[in-house]
Amino acid sequence: MDAIDQNILNILQRNARETVKQMAEECFISSPSVSVRLQNLENQGYISSYQAILDYQKIGFAIKAYIHCAVNAKDKEAFYGYIEEIPNVVECDCITGDYSMMLKVYFNNTVELDEFINQLQRFGDTKTNVVFSTRVAARGLQLDHEELANKKIK
Repeated sequence: MDAIDQNILNILQRNARETVKQMAEECFISSPSVSVRLQNLENQGYISSYQAILDYQKIGFAIKAYIHCAVNAKDKEAFYGYIEEIPNVVECDCITGDYSMMLKVYFNNTVELDEFINQLQRFGDTKTNVVFSTRVAARGLQLDHEELANKKIK
């Protein structure tokens, strides 16, 4: 991956609807070159999808929470199968510490959140943090070709 590829990825993280022509102008290369690079970045797995970032509160999901779950290793597959069927779970990470999983969830209200937590507790202890506000929303990492090159050397 070179500096142009990184620039393309930075542009896409900022706005995935940017046209190939606009990316070409910003990268100082031709549109066909951008198209080839995009295809290569997709094929190599650098780009896994293109998604819209929604405002869940405006849609009616007033409650955003992080739920920590202490799931036993023997129950992980059943746990994964369960949460994959719950559309309110937008992210699940396997973590270190007192809890083995962390879920990011959205619900319409605290009653729905409480019902979900009650179901989760069959897999182990839980701890829930409800988000009051978000100062820095999810954003992409700014890629810097020089910085990445230096990290590879170390």
